[in-house]
Amino acid sequence: MAAFRLCALLCWLSLTAVAQPHSGSEKPSDTLDKEFHRQRREVLRQQLPPRSVAVLFASPVRNRANDVDYYYHPDPDFYYLTGYTEPNAVLLLFGSPQNLNGKQVHELLFVQPNDPMHELWNGKRLGVEGASKELGIVTLPNTDFAGFKLDTANLQQILIKSLPHDVRDDAADEADLYSLLGQFKTKVKYPINFSATRSMLYGITREHGLAQAEGVALYIRQAMLQEPDLKNDQALQGYLQAKDMRARTQAVAAIPEQKLDAYTLDQMLDQLREVKTEEEVRLLRKAASMSAIGQIEVMKAMKPGMSEMEIQGIHEFVFKKYGAQHVGYPSIVGAGNNGCVLHYTASNKPAIPGSELVLMDVGAEYLGYTADVTRTIPANGKFTKEQKAIYELVLKAQEAGFQQCKVGNAFNAPHQAAETVIADGLVKLGIIKKREEVQRYFPHGTSHYLGLDVHDRGSFGPFQANTVITVEPGIYIPEGSPCDKKWWGIGVRIEDDILIAEKGWENLSKQAPRTVEEIEKTMAQPSALDVFKLPKLD
Repeated sequence: MAAFRLCALLCWLSLTAVAQPHSGSEKPSDTLDKEFHRQRREVLRQQLPPRSVAVLFASPVRNRANDVDYYYHPDPDFYYLTGYTEPNAVLLLFGSPQNLNGKQVHELLFVQPNDPMHELWNGKRLGVEGASKELGIVTLPNTDFAGFKLDTANLQQILIKSLPHDVRDDAADEADLYSLLGQFKTKVKYPINFSATRSMLYGITREHGLAQAEGVALYIRQAMLQEPDLKNDQALQGYLQAKDMRARTQAVAAIPEQKLDAYTLDQMLDQLREVKTEEEVRLLRKAASMSAIGQIEVMKAMKPGMSEMEIQGIHEFVFKKYGAQHVGYPSIVGAGNNGCVLHYTASNKPAIPGSELVLMDVGAEYLGYTADVTRTIPANGKFTKEQKAIYELVLKAQEAGFQQCKVGNAFNAPHQAAETVIADGLVKLGIIKKREEVQRYFPHGTSHYLGLDVHDRGSFGPFQANTVITVEPGIYIPEGSPCDKKWWGIGVRIEDDILIAEKGWENLSKQAPRTVEEIEKTMAQPSALDVFKLPKLD
């Protein structure tokens, strides 16, 4: 019986190991090099206050079910600053140099060491020496983090992001993320009632509480609805109760200073990641091209009777064929009324009628950078009169949005332009009576930043050169809407990825057909999948 138990335990351990994330050793030639990441760290470090430290953690390993984990996706900020793609790591950036074994250092990276047994099952780790060589940063094993002396007494600020949550404890690993977080909290005497949201609100109020009082007050009240304990915060309540500039000035001055600060680092990263380098634009351009070609191939392959899942599969096959490691977000393929669900991801309609439109919002992720491209096509290759009317209205709105993609324009300018066109158009079509009703059928914003995240970091201030955003107006008229039934079930979104340049803008996803004529012409072309047949299943 004892032998059986040992055998069962070994089998269980081996199965668990197979399910863990792993690192690949081969990288595409256009992978961002260590100099890119070093420069990003240095730009951030130069902004750090003296006698401060910025502390960043790798993202957690997420469990799918039982002993199977999701494929590991690194924290975008951590990858941006280091190039490291494995879990259980900590990055320290110092505003003032620190002494480490007689040497002055500005940065330290703690990583998981090599482990032959783990690597047998899950692939090669960089290890300490590998990380130091490949990433160009002073590197220590994460097992040393517990004993590392972080001189908090001489630090004026400890800058963090909201710490990772829902982190599992691997009792057999003394330096898993759960342990690293606990060790950090001990070092900095992390308050048991610390609220990253409160820290953020303090920072926002100090920075913007006088110039943007109305917006800051609204933001605080919304946060209090999400986190009711904040209603007991005297400093925030003092600000909300201030009735004039003098009272607000006193209330802002009363906001406590924060040694443990969960606001400032986020603001720095927003500014840093908003403006793309030449290398980043190259990767985004490639991801957008893959995504556009996927749209073209689906247009050619689309036939009535295909399933939403089948269409999704064609898109994602094209991405993989071109070397994309992942999709940037769960693919959205919605036919008919499903296209009126903004983030529809079920893809469970088994046979799409020829009379329906198919909305396809998909994006390849290439070397961490994601595209976000949407096209809407008729399943049978021809738009009906009503479908065409809605489609061309959305297209006109998108064109209006494009024209606002200029350096110096407000972030919301593309949305305001697109919404104006759609409001006027819906009134003209008789779908709404008043322009103010436009949000019933156009309920979302027109733009977001794009980069390592599909909804990327950014300041939401005036546009800067080398920023990449989406322009994606849409109209969605679900069944049961208070308008003529002939419009029901029409959902249209057109989305492209726009690089804002010093002069003008560039559509990175322009390869994908956009006009009614271009789409119908493309859908009339033969597809390589026309002759692809699989045997029937029993």
